[in-house]
Amino acid sequence: MAETTTRAAQPRGFRSAELGWPELHRIPHPPRRLPLLGDVLGVNRATPLQDSLRFARQLGPIYRRKAFNREFVFVWGAELVADLADESRFAKHVGLGVANLRPVAGDGLFTAYNHEPNWQLAHDVLAPGFSREAMEAYHPMMLAVAGRLTDHWDREQAAGRSVDVPADMTKLTLETIARTGFGHDFGSFERDRPHPFVTAMVGTLTYAQRLNSVPFPALLRRAAQRNADDIAYLNRMVDDLVRARRAAGGDGDLLDRMLETAHPETGERLSPENVRRQVITFLVAGHETTSGALSFALHYLSRHPEVAARARAEVDRVWGSAAVPGYDQVAKLRYVRRVLDESLRLWPTAPAFAREALQDTVLAGRHPMRRGAWTLVLTPMLQRDPEVWGADAERFDPDRFDPKAVRSRPPHVFKPFGTGARACIGRQFALHEATLVLGLLLRRYELRADPGYRLSVTERLTLMPEGLRLHLERRASSGPMAVPGADSDEAPAASESRCPVSGAGD
Repeated sequence: MAETTTRAAQPRGFRSAELGWPELHRIPHPPRRLPLLGDVLGVNRATPLQDSLRFARQLGPIYRRKAFNREFVFVWGAELVADLADESRFAKHVGLGVANLRPVAGDGLFTAYNHEPNWQLAHDVLAPGFSREAMEAYHPMMLAVAGRLTDHWDREQAAGRSVDVPADMTKLTLETIARTGFGHDFGSFERDRPHPFVTAMVGTLTYAQRLNSVPFPALLRRAAQRNADDIAYLNRMVDDLVRARRAAGGDGDLLDRMLETAHPETGERLSPENVRRQVITFLVAGHETTSGALSFALHYLSRHPEVAARARAEVDRVWGSAAVPGYDQVAKLRYVRRVLDESLRLWPTAPAFAREALQDTVLAGRHPMRRGAWTLVLTPMLQRDPEVWGADAERFDPDRFDPKAVRSRPPHVFKPFGTGARACIGRQFALHEATLVLGLLLRRYELRADPGYRLSVTERLTLMPEGLRLHLERRASSGPMAVPGADSDEAPAASESRCPVSGAGD
């Protein structure tokens, strides 16, 4: 893991917190710390994030945990996170599970160290691929993939079967990024089992997380071999995809930009190896987090019929009698977007991001940090901070994102897409896709929850509801009820992320 990502030399090893925090003793840690083992009592290797949230509630806005010989500092208090958002003093830190993904993603946008030149090169080359013009071009392909989802759901509903929400959202978002970005069709909805790409991807994410829970990687020898096989498969699949594109010619999509576009100032191009890493990064990050966001949103809609009814009424009013919504009509679903934002507040599917000190500094005027010291921001706790979100911060309430409520809150308290220059380049893509899909599903179906289901969250660096199934009822009229093109009477909410084209990503 990285010692620092700001030096010219290659990062060396892992910097444990005691080396970077001179007054570490002032930061609380869980009781019953064991010699050699650290703070391992009562934790579950399968749920490290949820364990961290439990400790956060016990220990406060900054705390530390020790696992074997490594100590970590966790932060979630709004004042502390606002200070960490200062780009003149802090930057993204590539550590923990993110660094464990470098064998597959290398210096791709998400896993690159700050000093690696390919991050800036790729970001500058690919940013126009998320412009308004580009997004409008993706919109018809998003609609086409969503149509495959609703065809599948219609068949399941007609047969009296419930639908597997996480599995189907994964199929949807994988096909969407593959089609729009790379002109590829995985045929996910025609398969009885997940595509091998999904299996390999889940394997690499799970292995990356498991590496954090063992003192020596050699203890995972069998898992390491499976991970190597998964990486080899991902590399072969992407190499085949790139080879086919070179032979067939361009589509004007993200892959074309990677292969054909030079940096506008330097004339540099991405190397073949970096193209492979960027494609893998986009295929994984471009669908894994969005599928989780949609799944959590559908869970909350099924549990809150009054919210679903209000959102559905907005869809009917705004989309009118149009057979399919136009690009501009998606942004007008302001209440649907609030539902999505509130779901991301409670369960941001990229649930943490790390920040490191660019110089010796004092965090929020209280905690000295040496250059290269880092901390992990627990986004779900930041977004549940009762001092910001109120005593009912655990309650699902989309009206938290009413424009007046948004303006009343301080900046840097809603960070589902990370922060600063390294926030996810695909933020607008993900939000447009997710809002569009929620609108289409609300327009077509009544969503019925299983009364016996209790939300269970599975962790593989990203978060996803586990075992979530919904029963569907086709609406008597799945078409709209209002004047074509009628607009909402609500003003758009200001973005709390404040990132022009992005989110916890690059």
